[in-house]
Amino acid sequence: HFPFTIMTESVINLCGLHHQTSVVKSARSCLSPIRMPGSLPAVCEAAWPKDVGIIAMEVYFPSQYVEQAELEEFDGVGAGKYTVGLGQARMGFCSDREDIGSLCLTVVQRLMERSGLSYESVGRLEVGTETIIDKSKSTKTVLMQLFEESGNTDVEGVDTTNACYGGTAALFNAVNWVESSSWDGRYALVVAGDIAVYATGSARPTGGAGAVAMLVGPNAPLAFERGLRGTHMQHAYDFYKPDMVSEYPVVDGKLSIQCYLSALDRCYSVYRNKIHAQWQREGLDKRCSLEDFGFMVFHSPYCKLVQKSLARLMLNDFLCHHSPGTQSGPFSGLEAFRDVKIEDTYFDRDVEKAFMKASSEAFESKTKASLLISNQNGNMYTPSVYGCLASVLAQHTPQQLAGQRIGVFSYGSGFAATLYSIKVTQDATPGSALDKLVSSLCDLQARLDSRKKVSPDVFAQNMKLREETHHLANYIPQGSVEELFPGTWYLTRVDEKHRRQYARRSMNDDRPLEAGLITSCITAEHIPSPLKKMPRIPAATAGPEGLVISNGDH
Repeated sequence: HFPFTIMTESVINLCGLHHQTSVVKSARSCLSPIRMPGSLPAVCEAAWPKDVGIIAMEVYFPSQYVEQAELEEFDGVGAGKYTVGLGQARMGFCSDREDIGSLCLTVVQRLMERSGLSYESVGRLEVGTETIIDKSKSTKTVLMQLFEESGNTDVEGVDTTNACYGGTAALFNAVNWVESSSWDGRYALVVAGDIAVYATGSARPTGGAGAVAMLVGPNAPLAFERGLRGTHMQHAYDFYKPDMVSEYPVVDGKLSIQCYLSALDRCYSVYRNKIHAQWQREGLDKRCSLEDFGFMVFHSPYCKLVQKSLARLMLNDFLCHHSPGTQSGPFSGLEAFRDVKIEDTYFDRDVEKAFMKASSEAFESKTKASLLISNQNGNMYTPSVYGCLASVLAQHTPQQLAGQRIGVFSYGSGFAATLYSIKVTQDATPGSALDKLVSSLCDLQARLDSRKKVSPDVFAQNMKLREETHHLANYIPQGSVEELFPGTWYLTRVDEKHRRQYARRSMNDDRPLEAGLITSCITAEHIPSPLKKMPRIPAATAGPEGLVISNGDH
C-alpha cells in the first residue's frame, strides 16, 4: 500500500524551497546513508511529522465504588481522615471478574469503536502497567486478540513497567516512534492500566482502578513540545512489590512523599532550564514560572498531595526569583521564607501552609478540574495522570483550551519522574480535532455518576476474594457480570495452565461477546491513517524527477 512517487513540485512544497535544482540537491543531502535522523539539516525539518501528540483518548473505570466517608466509619478512623486529609470522595474497585487484561481490552476497543478506527491503521501498541499477572507474557499480546479479524500482526511495542511511570514511558516511546525513521505512517496506541489495591490499613483508601488509551500521531490537538522534558531518576525503596504471589505493595509512606516532592523539584528545575534556553534562542529574555502554564496536572496518589504539589511549584518560583515582591502579588506575605533551603521543606508545615494559601487561586484555575476522576475513582497508578488530563479536557470547552500550555508531572516510585508540556492547538472550530477530542470525553461525569455504590463490607469482601484467588489456576471468577458496564471485557476462567479466557458484555446488554467474535457496536466517523495528511521523510531517491516516499492508504 505504501510506496508512491511525489514529483518535484510536491517536494518544493514539502521542503519549502523554490528552485528545483536546490530541491534535488537538498533532498539528496537528507538521504545520505551516514546521516542520522537527529542530524537532519534544517531544510528538511518540514518533512518530519509536525505536532505529534494525542489525537484521541478513552478512559475506563470500574462500575462500582465505595464511599470514602463510609469507609472511614467502617475502618474506625476519625471522620475526615480520608475525605479531608487525603481529599478523596469515592474509590472505584474491581471484582475478581476484572484483571489487567480485561481492563485494557475494554479501553482499547472502546477507543477504536468511538473513533471509527480500523485496526490496520495501528502500527505500534504499547502498554504501561505495574499490574503483573505473568512474568513473561505481556498484556500487549493479550490485546492482539482485538487485531485478529483485521489480520494486522505488524504492530510494534510490548509492555513497560516502573510503578506509576510506565504509562508515561510508553507514551514517550510512541511519540518518539512517530517522530523517528522507524515510523511507517500509522498511528501509535498507548494503554496505561492498573488495579491499585492495598492490604487492610492506612494505605487501602488510596487505591483505585482503571485504564486510559491514547491515540498518538501527527497533527494532534494535544502536541508534545519538543525538547521540553525534565526528567529525574533515582534509586529508592519508597514503594515496591517484591512478593510475587501478592497484589499488595510494600510502602514507606513518608519516604514516598519525600521522593515524589524531591522529584517534582528536580524535574521542574530541568524543565525551566530547557524552556529558558529555547526562549533565548528565539530572542526572548524571560524566566519560566507557573504563569506560563494554562493548566498543570500531576500524578495523583491522592488529591491532597496534588494540591501540595502545585504549592511546591510556587515555592520553587519564589526561591528562584531574583527579587520576588513580598508586599503585593502572588508572593505577598512570604518574606519569612526567603532563605529556606528547598531540601529542608518536604515536611515543613509552616512552608506548606503558607504556599498552599498563596497558590490557592492558581490551584483553582490550573489544577482543581484535573482531579475529577482522581477524587471520584481513586489512584489508577499508571493512568492516574492521564485521567487527570482527561478530566481537564472534559470540563472545558475547546475555546477555553485552545492555545494553552498544559504541564504534566508523571511520577513512579522506585523512582522515575518527568515534567513535560503539551501545547493545545489553536483550532477550536466545530468539527476540529480538538472539538472531537473534547466531545468524546464530555460524558465522564455522567459515567462516574452511573456507577453502583456498594457498602464498605462488600468492598472488603471483594478485596478478600481477590487476595485469595488472583493467583489461582483452574479458577472461575465469582463476581457478577451483570454489574459491569455494557461493552466491558471480563475474565471467564483461568484454566489449569494459568491461561486466561475473556468475554465481552454486549453493548446491547443482552448477551456476552466471546473473544474473537468482536463486532463494532458504535458508528463513528472514520479517522484515516495519518500519512494521508503527513508524508514521511523520503526513503530513497527515484531519479532527478521525483522521490519515492512511504505513505499510508489504509
